[in-house]
Amino acid sequence: MEYLDIYDEEGNFLGKEERSIVHRDALWHKTIHCWLYDKNGNVFFQIRKEEGTLYTTASGHLQAGETLEEGFSREIKEEIGISVNASDALCIHIIPFVMDREKSDGTIFRDRAFAHIFVDLYEGDYQDFKFDANEVSGIVLVNAKETLKLFQNGTGSIAGTVLEEQNGHIISSRKEICFADFLVNAHETALEKYGAVLEKIIELTE
Repeated sequence: MEYLDIYDEEGNFLGKEERSIVHRDALWHKTIHCWLYDKNGNVFFQIRKEEGTLYTTASGHLQAGETLEEGFSREIKEEIGISVNASDALCIHIIPFVMDREKSDGTIFRDRAFAHIFVDLYEGDYQDFKFDANEVSGIVLVNAKETLKLFQNGTGSIAGTVLEEQNGHIISSRKEICFADFLVNAHETALEKYGAVLEKIIELTE
C-alpha cells in the first residue's frame, strides 16, 4: 500500500495517508516532475504508453517520508531506467495543481498537488535507457527553442529524435513531432504547462 505525505493549502505538513484516499478526498500532497536536457539544448519528453502523448521525462508522487532528491532519482530510475545524481538537479518552480476528473467507473479523481519542477543535465549514454514497459514506450528529444516557438504558435510541427527499445537496444530515428502530440489537459495550454521549463533549459544551455 502506497502512502503519501499530506499538507494543508499553505503547505504545512499534516501527516500521511493512503494514496487512494488522498485522491478520493482531495488532500494536498507533493509530486515531482523530472526533466532531463542535453548540452545542445534538447529536452527529453517521454512517450506515454497509454495515451501515446508526450509528457515529462519522468514524474510521479513523492512518497511518504521521501525527500525531493530521493523522489527525483527514483522516478527517473523507475520510468527511464537510468541512475542520476539528484544533487545536480535544479528546482525551478513549485506549482499548485488542481484537477478533478471522472474515472471510467464513475468515481471522481481529485488531484491537489504541489508540483515540484526539476531540470537536470544528462550527458550519459542513451543505450543505458530501460523504459518502464507499463508506462513509457520511448523518449522524444526536441530542441527547446523550437518547441517553445511551437507552443507559442499553437500549431505546426518540429523535427525530433525518437528513442525506442528493441530487443534490448535503444534505436534512434527522426520524426516530425506535431503540436497535438504533447499532453495538455483541458484546463491548460501547452505554453502554460511546459513554457517555463523550456525557457529555463534555453537559459542554461546558451
